[in-house]
Amino acid sequence: MQTVYEAAGGELGVLRLAQAWHDRVMADEVVAHAFSHGFHPRHTQRLAAYWAEAWGGPPTYSAQYGDETTVVRIHSGNGLHEDMDRRAIACFDAAMADVDLADDLRTVLHDYFAWATTTTMGGYPRSPDDVPEGLRLPHWSWDGLQPDGLSD
Repeated sequence: MQTVYEAAGGELGVLRLAQAWHDRVMADEVVAHAFSHGFHPRHTQRLAAYWAEAWGGPPTYSAQYGDETTVVRIHSGNGLHEDMDRRAIACFDAAMADVDLADDLRTVLHDYFAWATTTTMGGYPRSPDDVPEGLRLPHWSWDGLQPDGLSD
């Protein structure tokens, strides 16, 4: 069975999706606020590597950029932002249409992005200091979150 990563087009497909999402987010007046302090010059490539690893691709993110604790801390300490989360998810859905992903894949990736946005990335609204050490990058497959940490 093909991984979600492979179905999304592998490295280049995930990079196209990350770029489409970033373009959508930067055009959204609410979500763009999250980037108002600036962002890493290779944000899109790093995001694509993160998604790729989460969806069954190579562990490039973990090998080159950091662990899940680092990612979650970057997204923590900003209070609750439910409207921004909803709009970021809508941007993701639109980005999947922009890159013409298949409907069954869109459903799986929507579920992943909504889950990640509202749980792992939104789980520590008070302070990045609340994020525990040693978090493992979650893996997502056709049937959702993989409890063993591996994608299939």
